[in-house]
This record gives sequence, structure tokens and C-alpha cells, in this order.
Amino acid sequence: MDAKIIDVAAKAGASPATVSRVLNQANGVTSKTRDKVMKAVDELNYHPNAAAKNLRQQKTMNIGVIAQDINNAYFTEIIKGIENMAYAQKYRVFICDAENQPEKEREYVTMLMDRTMDGVIMITPQLSDEDICEVANKGYFIAVIGRNIEHPKIPCIYTDNVKFSRQVMEHLLACGHRDIVFLNGYPEAIDSYERLEGYLKALKDNQIPFRPELVENGDFNENGGYEAMKRLFDKKIPFSAVFAANDEMALGVYQACAERGISIPDQLAVVGVDNNRISKYVTPPLSTVNQPKYTMGAIIVERLIDQMNDNQYEDKRVFVVDSELLVRGSSNFSRK
Repeated sequence: MDAKIIDVAAKAGASPATVSRVLNQANGVTSKTRDKVMKAVDELNYHPNAAAKNLRQQKTMNIGVIAQDINNAYFTEIIKGIENMAYAQKYRVFICDAENQPEKEREYVTMLMDRTMDGVIMITPQLSDEDICEVANKGYFIAVIGRNIEHPKIPCIYTDNVKFSRQVMEHLLACGHRDIVFLNGYPEAIDSYERLEGYLKALKDNQIPFRPELVENGDFNENGGYEAMKRLFDKKIPFSAVFAANDEMALGVYQACAERGISIPDQLAVVGVDNNRISKYVTPPLSTVNQPKYTMGAIIVERLIDQMNDNQYEDKRVFVVDSELLVRGSSNFSRK
């Protein structure tokens, strides 16, 4: 019986994907592993068929994008950047909505391993760094938006959450606010605890005691922000400003304030994050942090496609993009 690629993999102590990379002279394989594979090929008299020889040319031209919540404008703008750049390079994009469920993320990642996709882009993934690195270690192509994963084969792009959160807080403090609410997202998200970290550091820098009762969870969506504000109002505790970790929750703050007749910004200042399209059209326009979401999507898919092909920019793995605080009508009222 003719030897198959799985037989070569077993004899060489490598994965079938690694054997394929060796046979196709791809990057990312050590000389030691390459020698083991070629020795196994000789000993088994393995003759790859034409399809196997051209495995790298037999791409699906599909890229999967795993988002946490496609109803959130943050993800839709990133996806638009990914899709446009991918289309220009003849790739199709398939959107996978994980609905903030790590289990669904895992299922979608297996699509890559099943060769349904050439590569996958994960936007603010909930899977651990170890889980994501394990996929890359098996020779599959994966990129991440929203955090840096220390792995030489995983392109990443992100903004500095701690830095811009401190900028938001410094703005509110400069306007005379001291009792500032922080509306957090779902606790598993790295954006949640990094933005909370920036909030806490700004309080410490200004010698303002941390009041845990001023932190509420809004799950990164409008209804979550609305319910969080209702809980805060019911506590009957003093506060004069709200820093919402995204614009979706900030819109929920607007709704809760409207129901209680609370004027923004005269009675309550509000700042969000993401600069969603609707943020400048609400009344008053929402102060927010602009993240170049479309650009982030375009950059990371271009780098992933390069990695899956010629890998000309192997040294350019991590991209940190700048964000900008946009002060609008919801927070430009000084209480001094």
C-alpha cells in the first residue's frame, strides 16, 4: 500500500500540516524538523501526488473573521475594512458571530483546521493566549485584533486601552468631576479590564479614592448600559460623570437619563469609546474615543494574506495604532 502523508507525519513525529509545509518549501519549519520529514519521506518511499505537491496553490481563497457581536458597530466597521482589502486581493470573507461565547469561537477556529478557510482573523477573542498559540503552533494561519499575543507567527493589531482611558479621565477631571462612574463591558474581555486599569490609574494619579460602587457592568451593549445606569440611580449615590467603555453603553446612559429628566452635560457628563457613526448625531453629540477601526481591519488582513503567501513582511508582526479623544457636547461643560 502506498504511503500517505499521515504516515510520513507519524514517522517524523510531526503534524500533516508541517509535512505539507516541508514538501512545499514553506517558511516556519526548523531545519531539524525538515530533516526528519525528508528522512521519513525517503524511508517510506513517499511520492506525493500532484494535488499534494500543489497544496499551497490549492487555496480556498477564504478568510474567516470571528467577531464577538456583529450587532456592535465596533465590529462592523473593522469587518468592512477586512472585507474591502480582502476582496481587492481576490479573497472571500466569511463572518462568524461568536455571540460572546468561547465555545462558538472554538468551533469556528476548527473550520480553519478542517481547511475550510486559509486563515482566520479573531477580533477581541475570548480564547486564551495559550489556546490561540496552539493553533498557530500547528501551522495554521491566524491573526488577532484587539490585543498582542506573544507568538512569532501571529500578526496582531491593537490600540492602547490604558493610555486612552487615562486621557478620558484626565478630561473629565479637568472639567471638575471627581465622582466618575465607569461602565465596564463583559468581564472576560481584555478591553474591559485594560480600560478599567486606565480609569484606576487616573484616579490614583490624582489622589482620588477609588469607590467600587461607581463601577457597573454594562456588557458592551445599549441595554446593558441602560440597566447599569438604572442600578446606579437606585443606589442614590453621588456622581457627576460617566465613562462608558464603549459607545453602545453610552447610548444606554442617554436613555436612562432621558427617562429621569437628567440633562447631559449640565447634570451628567458622558464619554464613550469607539466613535460609532451615531455618536455625533445624538443630542448632545457624544464625546468619544476614535479608534481607526476600518484601518485596523484593512492592515491586519493585508498582513495575514502576505503571511499566507510570500511573507515579505515577516518582521512586521505587531501594529499599535493611535486613538484620539473627541470632545463633544456631552462632556464639554465645566463644573469648576
